[in-house]
Amino acid sequence: MSDLTGMSAIVTGGASGIGLATARRLAQAGARVGVLDLAPESVPEPILGIRADIGDRPSVQAAVQQAAEALDGIDVLVNNAGIGAIGSVEDNDDDEWARVLDINVTGMARVSAAALPFLRGSAHPAIVNVCSIAATAGLQQRALYSASKGAVLALTRAMAADHIGEGIRVNCVTPGTVDTPWVGRLLDQAADPEAERRALNARQPTGRLVSAAEVAEAIAYLASPAAGSTTGSTIAVDGGMQELRLRRA
Repeated sequence: MSDLTGMSAIVTGGASGIGLATARRLAQAGARVGVLDLAPESVPEPILGIRADIGDRPSVQAAVQQAAEALDGIDVLVNNAGIGAIGSVEDNDDDEWARVLDINVTGMARVSAAALPFLRGSAHPAIVNVCSIAATAGLQQRALYSASKGAVLALTRAMAADHIGEGIRVNCVTPGTVDTPWVGRLLDQAADPEAERRALNARQPTGRLVSAAEVAEAIAYLASPAAGSTTGSTIAVDGGMQELRLRRA
């Protein structure tokens, strides 16, 4: 279903985790793929790695222009780049709030604005934003991160409304806890990493973390012409965490 043959796609934060899994999946579906990342050197061929700082508008504009020239246009934008934050509202100062919101929300707007002129020239333009279960479920010690992802969800719907008349679809995915290098680093900081991993597994009704490949599959569908009637929508890839309330034996 997710056939992207002949199309061009860019993925922000695509050098690892969900971003890299997505770049690989889009390439497997036939797309020419470029990755925008602070450290794109490890991106495997045939994926194109381009250095970009999502927090800097000139850097974003230059990288998107380079990607469009190298890939013969842009049909798909996957806004995946983001950073995390731990703690309650007492635990992060104003500078950290500004930093996280700038990357996770404003950065998404920066890249989208730079890509829109190229998307308007596509026959099947699509934007997919990577959101989080934190946007829709109250999670402990994630106040700042949750606020940023709640903004991403609202931004996705507003963008979908703004650009539907141009034929540009905008959707998002809301992953649960995904087994990525970032989560691995969080686990390493815990007093008992194995106990923390068991707790994260148990938090999702499936009893395990989500894989990056599973999230990439949902992104590939939303990016493809097969999802031509889907816009302003969310696909949850969260192991049932948002909607299921199981009664444990």
